[in-house]
Amino acid sequence: MLDDLDRNLLEILVKDARTSLKELAAQVGLSSPSVSERLRRLEERGVIRAFTVEIDPLALGYTLQAIVRIRPLPGKLHIVQKLIEEIPEFGECDKVTGDDCFVARLFVRSIGDLDGILDRIADKAETSTAIIKAQPIRRRPPPLDATALRDRAKVLQAS
Repeated sequence: MLDDLDRNLLEILVKDARTSLKELAAQVGLSSPSVSERLRRLEERGVIRAFTVEIDPLALGYTLQAIVRIRPLPGKLHIVQKLIEEIPEFGECDKVTGDDCFVARLFVRSIGDLDGILDRIADKAETSTAIIKAQPIRRRPPPLDATALRDRAKVLQAS
Protein backbone atom coordinates (compact mmCIF):
# COMPACT_ATOMS: atom_id res chain seq x y z
CA MET A 1 0.00 0.00 0.00
CA LEU A 2 1.03 3.59 -0.57
CA ASP A 3 1.02 6.14 2.19
CA ASP A 4 0.35 9.84 1.65
CA LEU A 5 4.07 10.67 1.27
CA ASP A 6 4.53 7.98 -1.40
CA ARG A 7 1.47 9.25 -3.30
CA ASN A 8 2.74 12.82 -3.05
CA LEU A 9 6.17 11.81 -4.41
CA LEU A 10 4.57 9.91 -7.28
CA GLU A 11 2.28 12.82 -8.18
CA ILE A 12 5.28 15.17 -8.33
CA LEU A 13 7.28 12.72 -10.46
CA VAL A 14 4.37 12.11 -12.84
CA LYS A 15 4.33 15.85 -13.58
CA ASP A 16 8.13 16.00 -13.97
CA ALA A 17 10.27 12.88 -13.68
CA ARG A 18 13.38 15.10 -13.72
CA THR A 19 12.55 16.72 -10.38
CA SER A 20 15.73 16.58 -8.29
CA LEU A 21 15.93 14.80 -4.94
CA LYS A 22 16.50 18.17 -3.29
CA GLU A 23 13.31 19.59 -4.85
CA LEU A 24 11.32 16.46 -4.00
CA ALA A 25 12.53 16.60 -0.39
CA ALA A 26 11.55 20.25 -0.07
CA GLN A 27 8.08 19.63 -1.53
CA VAL A 28 7.25 16.69 0.76
CA GLY A 29 9.07 17.91 3.87
CA LEU A 30 11.68 15.14 4.13
CA SER A 31 15.45 14.99 3.84
CA SER A 32 17.01 14.04 0.49
CA PRO A 33 18.29 10.69 1.89
CA SER A 34 14.76 9.86 3.14
CA VAL A 35 13.27 10.65 -0.27
CA SER A 36 15.98 8.60 -1.97
CA GLU A 37 15.18 5.64 0.27
CA ARG A 38 11.44 5.93 -0.40
CA LEU A 39 12.05 6.04 -4.15
CA ARG A 40 14.35 3.01 -3.90
CA ARG A 41 11.64 1.06 -2.06
CA LEU A 42 9.00 2.11 -4.60
CA GLU A 43 11.27 0.83 -7.38
CA GLU A 44 11.98 -2.44 -5.55
CA ARG A 45 8.24 -3.00 -5.05
CA GLY A 46 7.65 -2.38 -8.76
CA VAL A 47 5.49 0.72 -8.17
CA ILE A 48 8.00 2.82 -10.14
CA ARG A 49 9.09 0.93 -13.25
CA ALA A 50 11.07 3.67 -14.98
CA PHE A 51 11.87 7.35 -15.14
CA THR A 52 11.22 8.23 -18.74
CA VAL A 53 11.02 10.91 -21.42
CA GLU A 54 7.96 11.68 -23.51
CA ILE A 55 8.89 12.33 -27.14
CA ASP A 56 6.61 14.14 -29.59
CA PRO A 57 6.28 11.83 -32.63
CA LEU A 58 5.43 14.80 -34.87
CA ALA A 59 8.81 16.39 -34.07
CA LEU A 60 10.41 13.23 -35.48
CA GLY A 61 8.33 13.32 -38.66
CA TYR A 62 5.68 10.79 -37.64
CA THR A 63 2.65 12.71 -38.88
CA LEU A 64 0.15 9.87 -38.45
CA GLN A 65 -0.74 7.53 -35.64
CA ALA A 66 -3.02 4.55 -35.96
CA ILE A 67 -4.64 2.03 -33.67
CA VAL A 68 -4.40 -1.40 -35.27
CA ARG A 69 -6.47 -4.35 -34.11
CA ILE A 70 -4.70 -7.54 -35.11
CA ARG A 71 -6.18 -11.04 -35.34
CA PRO A 72 -3.52 -13.64 -36.20
CA LEU A 73 -4.52 -16.47 -38.52
CA PRO A 74 -4.67 -19.94 -36.92
CA GLY A 75 -1.23 -21.07 -35.75
CA LYS A 76 0.37 -17.65 -36.41
CA LEU A 77 0.02 -16.00 -32.98
CA HIS A 78 3.69 -16.23 -31.98
CA ILE A 79 4.91 -15.29 -35.46
CA VAL A 80 2.70 -12.19 -35.49
CA GLN A 81 3.76 -11.20 -31.99
CA LYS A 82 7.43 -11.48 -32.98
CA LEU A 83 6.80 -9.35 -36.10
CA ILE A 84 5.07 -6.65 -34.04
CA GLU A 85 7.97 -6.64 -31.59
CA GLU A 86 10.49 -6.27 -34.44
CA ILE A 87 8.74 -3.39 -36.25
CA PRO A 88 9.92 -0.20 -34.51
CA GLU A 89 6.94 1.86 -35.67
CA PHE A 90 4.75 -0.11 -33.25
CA GLY A 91 5.00 2.17 -30.21
CA GLU A 92 2.98 -0.05 -27.92
CA CYS A 93 0.92 -3.19 -28.12
CA ASP A 94 -1.49 -4.94 -25.78
CA LYS A 95 -2.45 -8.61 -25.93
CA VAL A 96 -6.21 -8.61 -25.37
CA THR A 97 -9.22 -10.86 -25.02
CA GLY A 98 -12.06 -10.87 -27.52
CA ASP A 99 -12.05 -11.23 -31.27
CA ASP A 100 -8.63 -9.62 -31.72
CA CYS A 101 -5.45 -10.81 -30.05
CA PHE A 102 -3.51 -7.54 -30.19
CA VAL A 103 -4.33 -3.84 -30.10
CA ALA A 104 -1.35 -1.71 -31.09
CA ARG A 105 -0.41 1.94 -31.58
CA LEU A 106 1.54 2.58 -34.75
CA PHE A 107 3.56 5.70 -35.62
CA VAL A 108 4.00 6.36 -39.35
CA ARG A 109 5.13 9.20 -41.60
CA SER A 110 2.59 8.54 -44.36
CA ILE A 111 -0.29 6.33 -45.48
CA GLY A 112 2.21 4.59 -47.74
CA ASP A 113 4.34 3.68 -44.72
CA LEU A 114 1.21 2.40 -42.97
CA ASP A 115 0.38 0.19 -45.97
CA GLY A 116 3.94 -1.13 -46.08
CA ILE A 117 3.93 -2.11 -42.42
CA LEU A 118 0.51 -3.73 -42.61
CA ASP A 119 1.56 -5.62 -45.75
CA ARG A 120 4.33 -7.26 -43.69
CA ILE A 121 1.74 -9.00 -41.52
CA ALA A 122 -1.14 -9.32 -44.03
CA ASP A 123 -0.41 -12.97 -44.87
CA LYS A 124 -0.27 -13.88 -41.16
CA ALA A 125 -3.13 -11.83 -39.64
CA GLU A 126 -6.28 -9.85 -40.28
CA THR A 127 -6.07 -6.20 -39.29
CA SER A 128 -8.47 -3.36 -38.68
CA THR A 129 -6.97 0.12 -38.59
CA ALA A 130 -8.21 3.44 -37.27
CA ILE A 131 -6.26 6.67 -37.88
CA ILE A 132 -5.97 8.76 -34.72
CA LYS A 133 -7.33 12.29 -35.18
CA ALA A 134 -6.60 13.59 -31.67
CA GLN A 135 -5.65 12.35 -28.24
CA PRO A 136 -7.94 14.08 -25.72
CA ILE A 137 -6.40 12.11 -22.84
CA ARG A 138 -2.66 11.57 -22.92
CA ARG A 139 -1.23 8.45 -21.33
CA ARG A 140 -1.53 8.83 -17.59
CA PRO A 141 -1.07 6.64 -14.56
CA PRO A 142 -4.00 5.18 -12.66
CA PRO A 143 -5.38 7.40 -9.89
CA LEU A 144 -3.05 7.37 -6.88
CA ASP A 145 -5.53 8.50 -4.26
CA ALA A 146 -8.13 5.99 -3.02
CA THR A 147 -10.37 8.83 -1.81
CA ALA A 148 -10.32 10.40 -5.27
CA LEU A 149 -11.37 7.06 -6.75
CA ARG A 150 -14.36 6.84 -4.41
CA ASP A 151 -15.30 10.48 -5.14
CA ARG A 152 -15.16 9.89 -8.90
CA ALA A 153 -17.29 6.77 -8.56
CA LYS A 154 -19.93 8.77 -6.64
CA VAL A 155 -19.97 11.47 -9.34
CA LEU A 156 -20.42 8.86 -12.06
CA GLN A 157 -23.23 7.15 -10.15
CA ALA A 158 -25.03 10.47 -9.61
CA SER A 159 -25.03 11.34 -13.32
